Amino acid sequence: MTEALNHGGLQDRVALVTGGASGIGLATAQLLKSRGATVLIADVQAQPLASLSRTLGVQCHQLDVVDREAVQRLCDELAARGQFVDRMVNCAGIVQPPLQPDRLDSAAFQRTLAVSLEGTFNMCAVFGSAMARRGDGSIVNIASVAGMRSMPLYAYSPAKAGVISLTEGLSAEWGRSGVRVNAVSPGYTVTAALQGQIDAGLRDPEKLKANSALGKLIMPGDIARAIAFLLSDDASMITGVNLPVDAGWLAAGSWSTFGGVRASHAAAHWM
Repeated sequence: MTEALNHGGLQDRVALVTGGASGIGLATAQLLKSRGATVLIADVQAQPLASLSRTLGVQCHQLDVVDREAVQRLCDELAARGQFVDRMVNCAGIVQPPLQPDRLDSAAFQRTLAVSLEGTFNMCAVFGSAMARRGDGSIVNIASVAGMRSMPLYAYSPAKAGVISLTEGLSAEWGRSGVRVNAVSPGYTVTAALQGQIDAGLRDPEKLKANSALGKLIMPGDIARAIAFLLSDDASMITGVNLPVDAGWLAAGSWSTFGGVRASHAAAHWM
């Protein structure tokens, strides 16, 4: 197999990852760099960026994706240096505790929607439009299975459902301009945020695993590989899809009413 096939056409691509300082975003940035892309990380967190710039050898930019003018400035600054983003992952987002509606205050509701949905739109409106004018590009927006099922997350779930809808619309908007737009919907992924909830006793990892077909939690690298595929030339005829990477949580959730997913059919002892 040739090097080009191994990398799926990501060599010499300029890939921008928002929320790239941690979790799924960081795993994605690392994977894209290993596959030959020039990687730029944008994150609102200033603290880890300087370290990442040194350790990963990538460009890092502090950016609040909710600030449309700041997004435009970054695009203009990169273009002035001859850097034109043609691969983008919109991973910036914030989590929300499962509060009852009357306990979820307006500020938390608005900020959750602003970062996950408005921020994704801002990045697409600026960088995606630039890709469309150049006639080439691929975008992956990070949604969630929370945007596909009923959950007590009255800001996060609607925001992620909006990301899925936005992805579908933009794929049709820019399809004839050579820009593909897809979404990935992670299931329960062991990021620092989920691990913190587990450590605080707010999530039971065994219950999370029990409600998935594979009986496993997901690691950030699992999501990163799906993202890299959708960005790559291997997915050249795929646009407008929402790909769940959820260990089969969507498929198996309703099995709890039948006593849960069956145990392994594999023989206990292979003779």
